[in-house]
Amino acid sequence: MKNQDLILKPIGVIHSPFKDADGTPIQPAMAQGAEGTVEVLPEYSEGLRDLDGFERIWLLYWFDRSCEAKLKVVPFRDTEERGLFATRAPCRPNPIGISAVRLISVDGTTLRIADVDIVDGTPLIDIKPYVPGFDVFETTRNGWLDRNITDRQSADARFSRGSEKENNGK
Repeated sequence: MKNQDLILKPIGVIHSPFKDADGTPIQPAMAQGAEGTVEVLPEYSEGLRDLDGFERIWLLYWFDRSCEAKLKVVPFRDTEERGLFATRAPCRPNPIGISAVRLISVDGTTLRIADVDIVDGTPLIDIKPYVPGFDVFETTRNGWLDRNITDRQSADARFSRGSEKENNGK
């Protein structure tokens, strides 16, 4: 593999009612009704054209407050240690998050969103339209999640920088 530097620049910031990871819903499906906004930087305003026609959008963002990368974690919906790439834990080598939120409105460079599961002040790195014809696949296997170990719906501080839970995930 060629050694190249990747440069990501935030295109905006995500605002939500969740001030830290502890208590934040762990996926948009568990955040129904939670509203927030996305403030897109003015230099990207032209890119928002036609976005208001979509019911849902993908937000890609940087987990700027997560702990250092770990290759084995105890995910929020399990009690056993799992390989990082079989989870959605935020402590990744490249801490990129993705959420399919509901788009309520676009007003200039402000997007009003719902079903937001993202901590307030998180840097936004991209927006893409959610397209059911491309983004929905029926599956028959969902790994360890098929056993539905716990019904946890919100995060605790286990993956936050400086957390006591950071080292053991419990």
